[in-house]
Amino acid sequence: MPPRRGATSREVFPTVPGLFAAIALFIKQLSLLVAYVKNNAFPQPLSEEEEAMHLKLMAEGDQDSRNKLIEHNLRLVAHIVNTL
Repeated sequence: MPPRRGATSREVFPTVPGLFAAIALFIKQLSLLVAYVKNNAFPQPLSEEEEAMHLKLMAEGDQDSRNKLIEHNLRLVAHIVNTL
């Protein structure tokens, strides 16, 4: 059905603000991640012993160990994102 005469652009082309906002947020976050990778702003990876200890503590419910594991594995996540 053709648009009625004098119809506004909003009536002819309905917008999807949620979709555009989600895409914009994704692009912003991705660009921040790439900037971190280029500036080597990530913490160094944990040693095998430290990682094993934090994995055990995380399994017991320790949120600090969980966060430490996430932070120290961001370099790996960034590398995977860059290869995609």
